[in-house]
Amino acid sequence: MWRKILTFSVMAVLASAIFAAPVTIQFWHAMGGTDRIQLLQNLANEFMQQNPDIKVDVQYTGSYTDTMTKMIAAVRAGNPPDLVMIYDIGTQMMIDSGVIIPIQNMIDKDPSFDINTLVSASRGYYTVGGKLYSLPFNSSNPVIFYNKTLFEKAGLDPNNPPTTFEEFVADAQKLTVKDANGNTIQYGFTFGSGEPLSWFFEQFMAVQNALLLNNNNGRNGRATKAVFANEAGLRIFNFFNDMIQNGSAINAGPGWDNARQIFISQRAAMLITSTSDVNMMVKAAQSGNFSLGVMFLPHPSGIPYGGVIVGGASLWMINTNNTQREEATWKFLKFLESTDAQIEWSTGTGYFPVNKNSIIKLMYQGYYAKNPPYLVTVLQLLMSNVTPATSGGVTGAFPQIRTAVDNAFGKMFTKAMTPQQALQWAQDQANQAIANYNSLY
Repeated sequence: MWRKILTFSVMAVLASAIFAAPVTIQFWHAMGGTDRIQLLQNLANEFMQQNPDIKVDVQYTGSYTDTMTKMIAAVRAGNPPDLVMIYDIGTQMMIDSGVIIPIQNMIDKDPSFDINTLVSASRGYYTVGGKLYSLPFNSSNPVIFYNKTLFEKAGLDPNNPPTTFEEFVADAQKLTVKDANGNTIQYGFTFGSGEPLSWFFEQFMAVQNALLLNNNNGRNGRATKAVFANEAGLRIFNFFNDMIQNGSAINAGPGWDNARQIFISQRAAMLITSTSDVNMMVKAAQSGNFSLGVMFLPHPSGIPYGGVIVGGASLWMINTNNTQREEATWKFLKFLESTDAQIEWSTGTGYFPVNKNSIIKLMYQGYYAKNPPYLVTVLQLLMSNVTPATSGGVTGAFPQIRTAVDNAFGKMFTKAMTPQQALQWAQDQANQAIANYNSLY
């Protein structure tokens, strides 16, 4: 009798283990657009097929700012996600939050994960004080897309695009076309203001290997001051202002969309935007019947080229005080960073792979040979020197700093301030924002 009872009890325990509900983890992301939302769901589905004991609840939580706000609210409510996508400039805020599990902690416990497979520049941004806090995922940087067909019409060599500020400004003027009444019907260059423009400013500082913040961009210690009101910063303000004032560039207004449409409709010959737009631009060139080119960001003549800063976002593990969910989240995160998953993500979106093996595999498969625009977006990052400048600035005041820089550009474009005055004003505003933020920690 007791043997039957014991046998039944053992069987019951085994059945309970076999049919136990899989552990569920929540993954919040900020990738809008039907294609990107579906692609992330597809990746999660592939992972769940391989790991039936784990269920991944994938949720699109709005913009980067929306996602950050919702994450903070969820933490306060005691129901945080396990994995969340946070934009690049949220790095210091996430570190200071006290609610994260630094990725370095997971790597130190797991010898199966090779940190050296990550592209150095991508890894460098999210490494602060020698510790890797999050894993890069949807990484990007800005490039210049240009219309080779319009270059040819203007008598310019489409296979020899400008590489310096001086050449770029000169070519923008040659690419500007007016009608009989003097109205501009084609601009040489277009860009979006707001966050795009302030991001471009940061990138052009890195191109000159110039720092945005003290303490080596906040990487050798907490940043306490902005330091961009210098010759490098002034060159950037003058670069944009010269083209606005001579009429060869058009400020498309806040955001990304207007500038994209101006370029796609061939009302501008050159566009600065994110590498993540490469899929869109390739399709636009095909439907618009023009030849598309992609060039590295230009640099001031005589200034050694530094490189670009990784943009986009990374994936952060939130401390839920649940070991089972933590282990499942880490397993899913490793899957997303794997060679094949990164290939699927990159080719489906235009973001470049953050896994070196993915880039090598795509190269061997002939993908980049067949798709030259995609190669340029990857090469610009791989050819960047890894320095404190190209690793990017780290401060919790970054959102306010970007607002100040964008407003300064606006004051300059309307001639309310000279380039030098506007630049100094932006730095003064940035210093106040940094002081306010640091007073909280």
